[in-house]
Amino acid sequence: MTVYPSLRDLSVFITGGATGIGAAMVRAFAQQGAQVGFIDVDAKAAAQLTDSLQDAGGRAPWFERIDVREIPALQRSIDAFVTTHGAIRVLINNVANDQRHSPDTVTEDTWRDAMSINLDPAFFAAQAAYREMARAGGGAIINFSSINAHLGPANMPAYVTAKAGLLGMTRALARDYGSDAIRVNCISPGWVVTPRQLDTWLTPEAEAEWMQLVALQRRIQPDDVAKLALFLASDDSALITGQEFIVDGGRT
Repeated sequence: MTVYPSLRDLSVFITGGATGIGAAMVRAFAQQGAQVGFIDVDAKAAAQLTDSLQDAGGRAPWFERIDVREIPALQRSIDAFVTTHGAIRVLINNVANDQRHSPDTVTEDTWRDAMSINLDPAFFAAQAAYREMARAGGGAIINFSSINAHLGPANMPAYVTAKAGLLGMTRALARDYGSDAIRVNCISPGWVVTPRQLDTWLTPEAEAEWMQLVALQRRIQPDDVAKLALFLASDDSALITGQEFIVDGGRT
């Protein structure tokens, strides 16, 4: 993995960091020597991740169990991390729930719940982190959308809508925060092979179909996405903002 000297000792805050892509990013930034904080509702998985990093001789990340649907708690968590580790210089809005649902089963409550996980926390985390980044002289915000925002697959109307909203949010905040030297970019992964996907939707049949649609016929791993996040957080991407980066193996 490429080493980015600009990430050493930098304070990095990741939402949804206990499993999947989030856990890969916690590991990747910890390996760069960053001071990593993350939140998640899965405290057991978070403890296992923290133990594995310590067992490997790395710096233990900061963790707090937070339900991101509770915006005041989310913002208080960011403030608590700042108190311990200094101003956040990198915020990664990764938390999501890609639950399937047909349009005719969606109610007002389930629609709002989908937005409260997949869209709202990204804005309010950015709002809280912005104040600290601006005082510190700049930083990087990385939002997570999905190629589904472009593909519009069936039975995911709320999720797709939220992920499309993150693309617009990225462009808007890049303009609003640019004068404070804060870069805002977005990563849109393809079908990343995580335990959740393997346990739910990534069947051998579905994977075979996926492989027929990509140029690079190999599985996308969480580490493939984490490597891009490292670059976008580092000084090596100092003049990149307001952009979307797709990691999908060349999905047609």
